[in-house]
Amino acid sequence: MIDIIKYPSSDQWASLCLRPAMDTASLRSQVEEIIDEVKQNGDDALKSFAKKFDSASIEKLLVSEEEIEMASKSIDKALDSAIQMAIKNIHTFHNAQWEKSERITTITGVDCWRKSVAIEKVGLYIPGGSAPLFSTLLMLAIPAKIAGCKEIILCTPPDKSGMVHPAILHAARLTGITKIFKAGGAQAIAAMAFGTESIPKVHKIFGPGNQYVTRAKQLVQQNGVAIDMPAGPSEVLVLADETCHLAFVAADLLSQAEHGSDSQVILLSTDEHVLIQCQNEIKNQLADLPRNQIAEQALSKSHFILMKSIDDCLDFVNQYAPEHLIIACKNDEHLAEKVINAGSVFLGNYSPESAGDYASGTNHTLPTSGYAKAYSGVSLDSFVKKITFQKLTKEGLQKLASTIETMAEAEGLIAHKNAVSIRLKNTTHE
Repeated sequence: MIDIIKYPSSDQWASLCLRPAMDTASLRSQVEEIIDEVKQNGDDALKSFAKKFDSASIEKLLVSEEEIEMASKSIDKALDSAIQMAIKNIHTFHNAQWEKSERITTITGVDCWRKSVAIEKVGLYIPGGSAPLFSTLLMLAIPAKIAGCKEIILCTPPDKSGMVHPAILHAARLTGITKIFKAGGAQAIAAMAFGTESIPKVHKIFGPGNQYVTRAKQLVQQNGVAIDMPAGPSEVLVLADETCHLAFVAADLLSQAEHGSDSQVILLSTDEHVLIQCQNEIKNQLADLPRNQIAEQALSKSHFILMKSIDDCLDFVNQYAPEHLIIACKNDEHLAEKVINAGSVFLGNYSPESAGDYASGTNHTLPTSGYAKAYSGVSLDSFVKKITFQKLTKEGLQKLASTIETMAEAEGLIAHKNAVSIRLKNTTHE
């Protein structure tokens, strides 16, 4: 079980903020080999990797309409209704993120404005192994559709029979995604980045995955393909005080620990009783979990930390920059105002991280490993580009001319200066 670390000094915090280590040199080499193989051999490489990594024999990478239809028919009504509710809430939240394009007059005769334009071709990666994350498909496909992306490609690994999990196909059908390919892991990322005979090349790749997928995304980014964010193993930090519901906190920690053995959970409190009782609650709940062995491995890399003050807790939160942050404290909204580094924040005893994972409406594709210090989670903005425009009248240029000419000359860029000066001399030109 997790030991309680009491009152660590601030110079110990950096080590407590470390995520589980990976053999990055070996990982990079393996992923580079996979990417090179896909670049050279396209579809054949993907089929070979499906055999090697998924034990699946694939004839056609593209999922047929018949497969999608059969998958939808196999979904029970309760799950279909749940997905429909999640779609409604996710759509409502993301659709509200549109920004109105405003034309701004900076000075008389000079107008500037900005317009959001959808990224034309995007690729979505959906993990499908021990936990087929059809919820992630909703989180990516819905804002992509709202943004107006013209081509949306979905890659997800097949099972041993060469089929895609029916819930993933049903979610794709409900969100209007039709180009679904049986490809997983780093090889799927390579296929979307460089294209194969079947899978089109895209401009930006979205979606979480294991360490191979994450490294592949980072490597293809170096070749000019954009990615949503660096996203590694999942994590949650819970800040709890004496007003928390101990069983709720334990359940939240376990819900994250069951994601994978490399996940990490942290519990912070100024009350040692909270930490001790949460240990007991975790023991009680863990035994009943189907994925308890995975959760136990994750817990072995996690921390329960006793802090001297709530301010110390908040300072640690901002240094750790968690993917998910739960504040189970009195005055939760007041404390939340002091959070500057986090992917998504859950306030109060009745806001489980699971709500954001599935159906509250916020996006669950979030920065991990401390990247929340500089990255946001996926949103509508992730699927659009912002293009700026400006239009100057003759009067506007005359008002700005001396400013532009002086600055250009100071930088030694005389052609820049001449672009203004020549226009001023030709006053009849509109």
